[in-house]
Amino acid sequence: MSTTDRSIRIIIAVVLIGLYAAGIVTGTMAIVSLVVASIFLVTSFINFCPLYRLLGISTLKKEERLKS
Repeated sequence: MSTTDRSIRIIIAVVLIGLYAAGIVTGTMAIVSLVVASIFLVTSFINFCPLYRLLGISTLKKEERLKS
């Protein structure tokens, strides 16, 4: 997972948590938003996305893939 991908996931997670905290998102949508935010944060911090692996997607540049 590239640095850009990780940054975008963290930003989206923070926005989703902020929407929940502000009371803009409530009910079932709030629960879904918090679950998605949690998944985005965890995958960003562990630098691995299982869905990317299943789909054969890599956001790393070739040089970065060789280092891993």
